[in-house]
Amino acid sequence: METWLKTIFEYLYITIGTFGVAIIVWGVILSVYKLLKLEFSRLKNKSIYRERESVRHQFASYLLFALEFLIAADIIATVIHPKFEEIAILASIVVIRTMISYFLEKEIEKFNVSKRDLSA
Repeated sequence: METWLKTIFEYLYITIGTFGVAIIVWGVILSVYKLLKLEFSRLKNKSIYRERESVRHQFASYLLFALEFLIAADIIATVIHPKFEEIAILASIVVIRTMISYFLEKEIEKFNVSKRDLSA
């Protein structure tokens, strides 16, 4: 029974981690596409600063979303192999990812506020 449960957790770990990576890849594809469109419009002497910042923040939101999946996958991996060293590594990864998420959220929030102020 225990090996069956361990196998299920391993598949969950791989699946959830794959979703996290897929979200990052999708965000990169969309961001590169939008950035290329903007750069071609810049060649026509159009200012793209605000739009480029918007693309940057959209990409950051994909990264944030993917980080949640990757943290979940790491937690499942620790359940599969609950050694102290892996728990310590997981804790440090979670702290680092949480800090990254926090600062990315703050930056996105700040951008959205300034975007609303400009449109008002």
